[in-house]
Amino acid sequence: MNAALHVRPAPERSPSYYSATLTEETHYPTLRGEVNADIAIIGGGFTGLATAVELAERGYRVALVETHKIGWGASGRNGGQVTGSLSGDTAMDKQMRRWLGNDVDDFIWHLRWRGHQIIEQRVARYAIACDLKHGHLHAAIKPSHLDELKASYDEACRRGMGEQVTLLDSAGVHQHLDSPLYCGALKNTRNMHLHPLNLCIGEARAAASLGVQLFEHSEVLDIVHGPRPAVVTREGRINAAQVMLAGDVYHKLENKQLKGKIFPAMGGIVTTAPLGELAERINPQDLAVYDCRFVLDYYRLTADKRLLFGGGANYSGRDSRDIAAELRPCIERTFPALKGVPIEFQWSCAMGIVVNRIPQLGKLSQNVWYCQGYSGHGVATSHVMGEIMATAMTGTLEQFDTFARCKHVRVPLGDVFGNGLLAAGMWYYQLLERLR
Repeated sequence: MNAALHVRPAPERSPSYYSATLTEETHYPTLRGEVNADIAIIGGGFTGLATAVELAERGYRVALVETHKIGWGASGRNGGQVTGSLSGDTAMDKQMRRWLGNDVDDFIWHLRWRGHQIIEQRVARYAIACDLKHGHLHAAIKPSHLDELKASYDEACRRGMGEQVTLLDSAGVHQHLDSPLYCGALKNTRNMHLHPLNLCIGEARAAASLGVQLFEHSEVLDIVHGPRPAVVTREGRINAAQVMLAGDVYHKLENKQLKGKIFPAMGGIVTTAPLGELAERINPQDLAVYDCRFVLDYYRLTADKRLLFGGGANYSGRDSRDIAAELRPCIERTFPALKGVPIEFQWSCAMGIVVNRIPQLGKLSQNVWYCQGYSGHGVATSHVMGEIMATAMTGTLEQFDTFARCKHVRVPLGDVFGNGLLAAGMWYYQLLERLR
């Protein structure tokens, strides 16, 4: 446990457990006047910061602007799980196999785990205190889920991860979790969990130490295209050779090309009061967990032994009115020992959902790039994409082109129909879930 953790209010952020337990707050200036850089980045979440660190480590001058505070959006509000799951892996295989051939299998496997390496190395290099721990369970709620777990186990063993994965039966799961729900699980010790907002703010500090100019409270009003693009805010301007848009679902920029390609799904998360010795009873190995359902529950223990629990994504694009009331039955069903436990924090997280779940990488013009859409699997994936985007903007396009060539569904009148389409799609998958 990080001894520096103290629960306290954090103005200008969502009222979450994460914002109440920051190890450090950010106080970057508002952009005023003109700034010159090699590359301007829009968005102070994981994608923007990961790309900024990569570029600065390679010697480029970078300036980054954020509308609110660093880590204000999904990067600072998510479940904090760093796993090898990839939303859209099946669609990636189908599309990318056309130009990668059988190499697509290795490409996708690399994507699953590269984010873990980047995060671990960055946390160590820049001494980022973010409660990083290893250990995860992918849990089966019914026997039909076990084939999926066995296939994942077999592939991991075939690729040399045999010492890091273990298949558990019902009795084995019960040794790890005091829960009646699960009939099996895949234990993975390469997967990790952490305090995402502290990671995000730590990466901002790392970027600043490398010379990146960071600006908060600096909403971008316009992107100037052309041979010398620029980013324009109410009070300032960044002139750069290249611009990268990394705001995911939180911006409305470049609607002509991006509208209808990504939609918000609202995930609810709660955190209980500290559980004390009860935490070791319900989760003695301090593992992160999510289940095998299409619309799943996910949870883990925090550094101060609270249960952080999320689930039940809302695909209408609107916030739930009472997240705690919605998730309490899920908590008590999962852990009967927690019946009536006080819930001290509740908040929402807008996830950028892509219809086919493949991350969207592309160019809006010759020198303006974008990267978005991790569909609920963004902690690890965003760091991989930051590396790919930095590599592309510095002249090597191979991995970028692998994603940029993918075809995506663009929904006409996306703001009107997009979330309805997602909601219908998830209803369909939930129906399949009941039948399998």
